[in-house]
Amino acid sequence: MSSQTDTVRDELLTRIQSSDTPHEVLRAPELRTLVDKIKNLPVEERADAGRALNELKQALQTAVDEREAALLDQDVMPIDVTAPFDVNRQLPSLLPTELGTKHPISVELERIIDIFTRMGFDAHESRQLDNDWNMFGALNFPEGHPARDGYDTFRTEEGFIPPAHTSTMQNRVLKSGKEKLESGGQIAGISYGRCYRNEDLDATHEHTFYQVEGVFVSKDATLGQMLGVLRAFYQEYFAQKLNIKTQPAYFPFVEPGLEFMIEKPASLGGKPGDFLEVLGCGMIHPNVLSVAGIDPTKYRGFAWGGGVERIIMLKYGIEDIRHFESGKLAFLRKFA
Repeated sequence: MSSQTDTVRDELLTRIQSSDTPHEVLRAPELRTLVDKIKNLPVEERADAGRALNELKQALQTAVDEREAALLDQDVMPIDVTAPFDVNRQLPSLLPTELGTKHPISVELERIIDIFTRMGFDAHESRQLDNDWNMFGALNFPEGHPARDGYDTFRTEEGFIPPAHTSTMQNRVLKSGKEKLESGGQIAGISYGRCYRNEDLDATHEHTFYQVEGVFVSKDATLGQMLGVLRAFYQEYFAQKLNIKTQPAYFPFVEPGLEFMIEKPASLGGKPGDFLEVLGCGMIHPNVLSVAGIDPTKYRGFAWGGGVERIIMLKYGIEDIRHFESGKLAFLRKFA
């Protein structure tokens, strides 16, 4: 793996130095091939391989920045924007038409959805506006709960709510799967989408962010099954085995409720015993099942929900969540 990384480094650095569009080299298929190979390495070799790959990406980005700066220093043919096009048709190579790329959240969200759908979960996109019932009432939030306050949740003048969590889809997912459940099947679905909260912005808090929520209901659903699903997801997403642990927590729509934590991946600088809380989860509260028309004496379920940016930041070492909504091309090009 080390020799392959060195070979790719030399080839791509050479390509950058001769390219008029150096940032395109960051999308080279050779990099994706190296990423795919890490998951097939012995566990004890993955940390070193991950570090080497991160160092390679940093070296390539530095080379791209230097090459782009050098290109900008070159003499550029002026363009007369008032003249007919044919006067300017001999455009310099510095001014190509750049193809658009997907936002890093879109790319990672597609990966998350792919993992869960391969595990048997249906995927449902959340809404941009919803009502108080689906947002709170159907989820066992009592009247007067702090989350319903304007200091936490946005509301329109008409009383609609830009969802503060993708759990706003839970009642719909449960109802849509009721027939399947009663015919001997099970409900397995995830909801994903943009959320909004009245937050004080800082490096770890944004007013606009993305979440993924999951629900599973059957006659014999257990916490053990839930932990197995979540562990399998994070191991697939980070491409390595991970230790997990939980601690008690309170959420109105689950009982018991837990905070789910993973051991920080070694390839990202994590050390044994260095755990990070990534989402809230638990067994679906009987009241939530009843409201959806599901008999809690016959069926049990579990649910979870967590932020998408949080695990993207962990995966790529991003230090500030505000980068995602900033529109800064320097940040976006790192994922192009």
